[in-house]
Amino acid sequence: MSNDHDSNVLYRKYRPQIFKDVLGQNHVVEALEGAIKLDRVSHAYLFSGSRGTGKTSVARILAKALGTTDSDLYEIDAASNRGIDDIRLLREGVTATPFESKYKVYIIDEVHMLTKEAFNALLKTLEEPPAHVIFILATTELEKVPDTIISRCQTFTFKRPSQKILKEAAERISKKEGFTIESPAAELIALLADGSYRDAHGILQKAMGSSSDKKITLAEVEKITGSPKGTLVNEVIEALEKKDTSAGLIAIGKAVEQNIDIKVFAKLLLAKLRFVLLLRNAPDMEKGIQNEVSAEDFDFLKKLSVTKDSRITSAVLLEFLNVYDLIGYAALSHLPLELAIIKLTV
Repeated sequence: MSNDHDSNVLYRKYRPQIFKDVLGQNHVVEALEGAIKLDRVSHAYLFSGSRGTGKTSVARILAKALGTTDSDLYEIDAASNRGIDDIRLLREGVTATPFESKYKVYIIDEVHMLTKEAFNALLKTLEEPPAHVIFILATTELEKVPDTIISRCQTFTFKRPSQKILKEAAERISKKEGFTIESPAAELIALLADGSYRDAHGILQKAMGSSSDKKITLAEVEKITGSPKGTLVNEVIEALEKKDTSAGLIAIGKAVEQNIDIKVFAKLLLAKLRFVLLLRNAPDMEKGIQNEVSAEDFDFLKKLSVTKDSRITSAVLLEFLNVYDLIGYAALSHLPLELAIIKLTV
């Protein structure tokens, strides 16, 4: 189950096929469905948003909803077809009438990768598109798309799915595949997927592949994702609470020894520190939090939330938020974490 082909199986299988299946992008779906109903379809769309948010899936659904068959649907990856010659070929093809559909639909993925000359050639087509052609451009980096192109398109920004949506997706797909999944395991998958359906499906696929009993546990997800055991994150939080610099640094050292992704470590730390503050300041959220963490973790966090004069404060959370941003740039990825622990405990 290790290669990319396998890890994409679930993503392909559960990719939305109709507008009703699309989660968390109501603003896009409603506008597109309304345009189709009123026969006010634009000749050029630009979908932007981070990877794995469903841009290409929605582009295909739109083409299908317009009655475009596979023989009139063209998907081009601009990352590997980025030159002027590729766009010239496209421009020649655009003029020919569709084989069997009302519209020929061209989906150009990662459109920001086109060269300047290719963009200029595409612009000419977008300025005077034949009546039978619809372009759907997709990009993860809108700022790299020339304004001249953007102004010719109807643009939609795809939102990253919330952790809640990703958790529910992991639980729903597990069930459909005949697996049971612990709530904290689904929560960890949602957290590590970082706003990407594709990544959530990929992690879930690996977890299913390594599960011998069709029960996906938190420990299994921790193992396959190289994410730290919850206890290691708790050791850091405990060190902050007790002002024990040495214990905090030792826990980070263990994470480094175990080759744990430090960015993931910091993310889990942030999530737990946030839960402590929420339990302390918004008691009504207790039930929800209880569903998101293991029973042991909940007891641990709850105890910290009611500790008088606790050192786990919003200032501590803010410190680690800043640290999280530094991790990617630091020569030693764990150094910002170590410095924050020293600052907060000495």
